[in-house]
Amino acid sequence: MSNRFTQYILGAMVLGIVMGSAIYNFLPDTRGDWASSINLVAVIFLRLIKMIIAPLVFATLVGGIAHMGSGSKLGRIFAKTMGWFISASFVSLMLGLVMVNLLQPGANFPGTLPDKGQSTGLAVSAFSLEKFLTHLIPTSIADAMAQNEILQIVIFAVFFSVAMGALPERSKQILSLIDDLGHIMLKVTSYVMMFAPFAVWAAITATVAKNGLLVLWKLIVFMGGFYLSLFILWGILVAVGFIVIGPRYSHLLRLIREPLMIAFSTASSEAAYPKTLEGLNRFGASSRISSFVLPLGYSFNLDGTMMYCTFASIFIAQSYHIDMPLGTQLAMLATLMITSKGVAGVPRASLVVIASTLSQFNIPEAGLLMIMGIDTFLDMGRSATNVIGNTLATSVVAKWEGELGPEHAMGPGDVVPEDMVPGEVPAMAGH
Repeated sequence: MSNRFTQYILGAMVLGIVMGSAIYNFLPDTRGDWASSINLVAVIFLRLIKMIIAPLVFATLVGGIAHMGSGSKLGRIFAKTMGWFISASFVSLMLGLVMVNLLQPGANFPGTLPDKGQSTGLAVSAFSLEKFLTHLIPTSIADAMAQNEILQIVIFAVFFSVAMGALPERSKQILSLIDDLGHIMLKVTSYVMMFAPFAVWAAITATVAKNGLLVLWKLIVFMGGFYLSLFILWGILVAVGFIVIGPRYSHLLRLIREPLMIAFSTASSEAAYPKTLEGLNRFGASSRISSFVLPLGYSFNLDGTMMYCTFASIFIAQSYHIDMPLGTQLAMLATLMITSKGVAGVPRASLVVIASTLSQFNIPEAGLLMIMGIDTFLDMGRSATNVIGNTLATSVVAKWEGELGPEHAMGPGDVVPEDMVPGEVPAMAGH
């Protein structure tokens, strides 16, 4: 059934391109209305995903941590996870910096540059390190759940599960209830994912119908250089996966085909979260690890977004013929390394981070207007890359912790294997 689901996704993407192009070319007066109407299907799917994310993250994370045992183990896993995230972010930022200097996509920009004083309309003031640090702690877990603030849910879940571990006798029934909730949410998730092909079709159709494919040619050098850099980053991540995990890493790549296509076609890493978790569990990564590392990765390990930050920032500087010595570029990299970790919950996060960074280095924020029109097409590649990076991080941490077990080939209606560790959440049913 998994192969058939992959075929449905691919078919939906092709159909979306064809129908979107037809609407753009043959219905120019109503293309906007068509795009808005069709995109409603994708919006509904993304809302369904948002509906299940908070309880799914909470139930799997609390269940996983509560079964970890000692608090020292949690601290060790956290240290390894953040060490990997920081290293991966540095590599991604550095690769973007190297590639944009080699390719020089903005050196001879053929289009008209926006006026330096023109506003982008981005809420740059919405981001600051101080606001991020206070944003980490939820004022209300109910509000964090309602707003799908994954990082805040993670913070509360860690405190909650550690407290449960400190009161093992009193928390037995609650832990059993949370484990049951996790299983139920995974089943709900399997129902929601049945709508993924329709959402993929709608997202692609609406995007192409509204913008057309010709818009890509206006910035073909920039887009081509960015996607070339993404492919190189993919190569690095895959190579590291084979080095650390071994030949079986190729099976993980096959297992995450579906979340990759969902993330790419919807330009949303969040939409791919349930299928990504499923792929990791099928691969044999302990749910104790995957339910802890993966949510953190959605805030701290966005490899595609990291590379885009340096690539786009230097591209804008090149377009305005602003000299950026190596020392200045390295200072920008260090700035992005810090500021990019505070994007959780900020709309259009990568653009906001870039805009705030440009102003610090006297580069016109208006330069973002050149690429905002194609940002959806760029976000497709970024989102898919983020999925690759987070699955690699999770599987590597599981390997380091000795919790990368045998692969589970579970299908619809399967029950939890008797030899699975108590509290382990089974892989989600495929469709």
